[in-house]
Amino acid sequence: MTAWAVTGQEQLKRLLADPMVSKNPNLHWAEWINGEIPPDWPLALWVSVQNMFTAYGDEHRRLRTIISRAFTPRRSEALRPAVEQITRDLVDGLTAAPGGRADLREEFAYPLPIEVICRLFGVPDETRPSLRRCVDGIFNTALTPEESIANQQEMYGILQDLVEFRRREPTDDLAGVLISARDDDGSRLSEAELVDTLILMISAGHETTVNLLDQAITALLTHPEQYALVRSGEVPWDEVIEETLRWQAPVANLPLRYAVEDIDIDGATIRKGEAILAAYAAAGRDRALHGDDADLFDITRADKEHVSFGYGVHFCVGKHLARMEAEIALPALFGRFPDMAFAVDPAELRPVESFISNGHRELPVNLNS
Repeated sequence: MTAWAVTGQEQLKRLLADPMVSKNPNLHWAEWINGEIPPDWPLALWVSVQNMFTAYGDEHRRLRTIISRAFTPRRSEALRPAVEQITRDLVDGLTAAPGGRADLREEFAYPLPIEVICRLFGVPDETRPSLRRCVDGIFNTALTPEESIANQQEMYGILQDLVEFRRREPTDDLAGVLISARDDDGSRLSEAELVDTLILMISAGHETTVNLLDQAITALLTHPEQYALVRSGEVPWDEVIEETLRWQAPVANLPLRYAVEDIDIDGATIRKGEAILAAYAAAGRDRALHGDDADLFDITRADKEHVSFGYGVHFCVGKHLARMEAEIALPALFGRFPDMAFAVDPAELRPVESFISNGHRELPVNLNS
């Protein structure tokens, strides 16, 4: 398949806010409608789910209304004590790392968000390891078609079981709230919409924060002069977080959107029915907006504008939770281990196997360098 990759931030914002850009392939993607995309296409889940991620127009407004009422900033803020406790436990655990060496992705950046999101949705403890494996698989664009299909089937099974469990034992966690939530007209999420919404919110809500923590840690450990400004208190942590989101968008590229009609943008014409790829990582480094030093990590930069949480009607509903986790986790980690350093040459860090997710496979550090 082919798609237009939109890399300029202003152009991307215009398209994301344009009502002539859809996320529903069944209505607006010619290759999908014409059967040109094979059923075992590894990215099929990204475009075929029935939730607000792929909805368009009135249907998107209906789904977002239901979900926004359930997943409010107040609900996210209520998790603050839990995030603080989980962070303390993880940092305490790192103090026992053999030889003072640890993999901060595996032992810190990953377990914090997955624990938070599992508590938010009431995922049982025994289900969490398999759920984690499936979430990893959703973002792994190197899977074979067979592996991708098997991963999708397992993910659906896990979340269908969660819905059935929560129907039998109602709770006030987010899964329970979504099951009972209604729109103004009294409609609820259908069974397919409910499961697909859980897939969206659990996977996106987890992976985005993992990569935000991963990339912030990497940035500070590879830019000692920037870290010194944070350590001295001259620059606050929220500036680190925003510059990280700009410099290394947690989601590098997000499939897909589609032109409802021909769209003319800066001399190019995206034809009706053609696919559009939102290139968030490239947009964050747009030199037209951030100047010739757009590729540099600089927490003193005056303008840290980014679209890492999306833009327009598909703006991320979980942005408050992601920022809160980072605001708690990063100062706690660096406060306990202020002199940590990478245990390998940073050039040896390997990216995850995904053109969607923007993180590393491991973050090996010496905690007490």
